[in-house]
Amino acid sequence: MLPPIPNTVRSSIITHERDDTVIVNIGPSHPATHGTVQIIAELDGEKVLRTDVHCGYLHRGFEKECEDHTWHNLIPYVDRLNYCSALINDFTYCDAVEQMMGVTITPRTKYLRTLLSEYSRLCDHLTCVAASVMELGAMTAFLYLVTVRDFMYEHLAALTGARVTYSYGRIGGLAQDVPAGWFKRLEEILKEYETYVERVHGLVDRNRIFIDRMRNVGTITTADALHWGFTGPILRSTGVARDLRKDAPYLAYAELDFDVPVGIMGDNYDRYYVRMREMDESVYMIRQLMDMMPEGPINVDDRRCVFPEKHLVYTEIESLINHFKLVMEGPAVPAGDIYLAHEAPNGELGFYIVSTGTGTPHKVHVRSPSFVHMGGVHKMLDGYQLADIVTTFGSINMIGGECDR
Repeated sequence: MLPPIPNTVRSSIITHERDDTVIVNIGPSHPATHGTVQIIAELDGEKVLRTDVHCGYLHRGFEKECEDHTWHNLIPYVDRLNYCSALINDFTYCDAVEQMMGVTITPRTKYLRTLLSEYSRLCDHLTCVAASVMELGAMTAFLYLVTVRDFMYEHLAALTGARVTYSYGRIGGLAQDVPAGWFKRLEEILKEYETYVERVHGLVDRNRIFIDRMRNVGTITTADALHWGFTGPILRSTGVARDLRKDAPYLAYAELDFDVPVGIMGDNYDRYYVRMREMDESVYMIRQLMDMMPEGPINVDDRRCVFPEKHLVYTEIESLINHFKLVMEGPAVPAGDIYLAHEAPNGELGFYIVSTGTGTPHKVHVRSPSFVHMGGVHKMLDGYQLADIVTTFGSINMIGGECDR
């Protein structure tokens, strides 16, 4: 009889130390694992002794695809990393390419990108908190949050033409300027947000069931969070005020007044609290940016990367050739490499880009927060109850698109 084939996936958790434990699979088909993550858990009754987390089962090959497309054509791919806040992905990537090309965006684009980044942060945090409370049975709070999020999706669709993956960023600018009445509707939505979020605070903040499921559950220490490279709300929930918008300001953040909320315990409740407070800070920043918004063009006057206007393409041979070469060959980004990071809703989102001076990248590597967090998520799962896996995993806000690229 042939010996059994070793299981490389489970080998790290299967031992012969005890014979009274049970090993179970949670995901990737379980709805609480977002369709891509497999958690192999060793249980002693309802207590989780150890977990082995695998983030695979998506395998879209984003980084390899980047090597076969022009710099412009990568924008729709970048959109689909964290699809809950696609605009931040766009702007981080475009910022990296612009710095390689020595392009300085216009003042209006700088402020619009900052405003839309905070608007995307709102959408992302609303999605995370709504899903987290829904998994605990708080359906009313879930409906309040997704209602205001849907207002934002419709509003962004009026600007970009899409509800989720926008492809709105451009190297050197934006796809188009905001339409008439867009800022007025934005202020109306922010007031709706404040109304609905106040109701959510009243429903869950002091709710005994919510507190029992969240407080002192999924705790991670500051030392462990730093050791595993955690950033964003997870790190800030441990008390570390690390935020690239403050520590390494980009776009218009150096001109804004805002606080960086932090927690104390590093548990699920603190992660909920940090996200709720960050949304309030985003609203505060958006209102500042609307007051500061300058007039002017949204695209730089640089034919190396910006497409000529359509009426010029149809009337001037130079513009026609310029448009043709940008579409077929892509902009010639100078040879070199760069690492650039922005503060995404889940943490530090960075792009390491290598160019050989052609119209396509040689290498695009993404430092995605979800992938980094999956490396140390077992520190927040081990030692708690089986039911706590759902609440803790929801508080991490793992996005499959940026986790398994």
